[in-house]
Amino acid sequence: MQAAFYPSLRHSPRAAQPVLALCAVLLATAASAQAIDLDAITQLAKQRATQPYSAMNVRLPPELEAMDYDQVRDIRWRPERALWRTRTEPSQLPFEAMFFHLGLYQREPVLINEVSPQGTRHIPYRAADFDYGKNAVKPQTWGDLGFAGFRLHYHLNSPDYKDELAVFQGASYFRALGAGQQYGLSARGLAIDTVGGQGEEFPRFTEFWLVRPQPGDTQATVYALLDSPRATGAYRFDIRPGAQTTTTVTARIFVRGGAGPIKTLGIAPLTSMFLFGENQPRKDDFRPEVHDSDGLMVATGEGEWLWRPLQNPQQPLVTSFATTNPQGFGLMQRDRQWSSYEDVEARYERRPSAWVRPLHNWGPGRVELVQLPTPDETHDNVVAYWVPQQLPPPGTPLEVCYELAWQGDQGAGQQRPPSAWATQSRKGVGYTQQSPEALRKQVQYVIDFAGPALQDLAADAPVKAVVTSDANARVLESGVYRNPATGQWRMTLRIERLQGTQPIELRAFLQHLQHAVSETWTHIILPE
Repeated sequence: MQAAFYPSLRHSPRAAQPVLALCAVLLATAASAQAIDLDAITQLAKQRATQPYSAMNVRLPPELEAMDYDQVRDIRWRPERALWRTRTEPSQLPFEAMFFHLGLYQREPVLINEVSPQGTRHIPYRAADFDYGKNAVKPQTWGDLGFAGFRLHYHLNSPDYKDELAVFQGASYFRALGAGQQYGLSARGLAIDTVGGQGEEFPRFTEFWLVRPQPGDTQATVYALLDSPRATGAYRFDIRPGAQTTTTVTARIFVRGGAGPIKTLGIAPLTSMFLFGENQPRKDDFRPEVHDSDGLMVATGEGEWLWRPLQNPQQPLVTSFATTNPQGFGLMQRDRQWSSYEDVEARYERRPSAWVRPLHNWGPGRVELVQLPTPDETHDNVVAYWVPQQLPPPGTPLEVCYELAWQGDQGAGQQRPPSAWATQSRKGVGYTQQSPEALRKQVQYVIDFAGPALQDLAADAPVKAVVTSDANARVLESGVYRNPATGQWRMTLRIERLQGTQPIELRAFLQHLQHAVSETWTHIILPE
């Protein structure tokens, strides 16, 4: 299912920089001083792409192989042995790195190196760097196992303690935090055939190079080499901590020759979880909502801002938005009220949003959203990514550069449209005199909007709802009024479903004096 566009609905999202100009500036800052840079790793990726893929065949030591979940969790890096921490002056350098142990689900080791003005050195696995807790093991006999991944630490929330800032662990997954946030959704280096192929392929980072920071640095830099049966890649990550931590990603991706076609190449993929929410309530849970993200936001290259509320479907649901040179997209956690979640442990109101902003023109393609059924909150079931219209031929890199902002409610807050945006999307029926048979065919929504384009309008301003649906529905009723309790504007919709076994796509926005004054709320009504 592909969304249509309305040329009259145009806003002006932040313009992209000239093609790769900003990326070139970022790359030039460190390349001259380091033995390893993105160009060197690009050559490694290009060379690998000419060779058949060689899967890693790893056998963990028997003692480690036999460990269960709790036993592996009991193995922890010793903080006093953190990379870049000195015993005499533990706060001399702004960043520290600690490493994850292999075991259970993390079975494939990654190589980790340190890059400094003196050169590049391999960081070996040493048993003395880990606390094995209650595990009665002899890790001294295991040799150089490698690591499952690593995490970076920084004075994010307090000058007295270096908080966890970012994690790289598992396949090509990584995530980061801004001030006051807790881990939620993740990003990935690359997604291959999440849909459309013969099964999803998970590329993995096989080697990392961590650039040693200098006193006073406000940015951490990480290089990575990616490998997969049908693609390779060279990556640079520039991580700038703050109220809104940003990760600037520069990637050069090679398609592997002779390895079979790629149906869906996902650029800047984001992975999240949505169990239930105000638009899909659940009666058997005391918590009003459970999700890491509540919607997909897209700023198209044509100037339209789109908001698609997330759902937990009974069957896989794939939708997309075609555009040229997107200005941004992201999986957002808009609802920041603790009372919306009531979970004292998970603290979903602190989960970050992730906003992807291209730093050059990406050309034609689509933003694709994949939503999968999940029985509980332990499984990620939402994926969003950019799919370029064309793939490069083998040997020619696809180069992309983008900023990934991990946003909460501190500092500049979350990315929003310049006009107005949906603050909640509620589904359900109030008091009605309609028959149960009529109600079974109908779906009702209440959507609240807020933003600069609405806040100064008088309560009797001629604001109207512009609502369209596909051929499987009829719009029976729509209305707009200012909510005197909140000052926001409320849209009400009543839709009649024609074929219950088929989905419905709705689009709605607010209009004032022939001008669009809100983003476009675009929602899928799931089949019965």
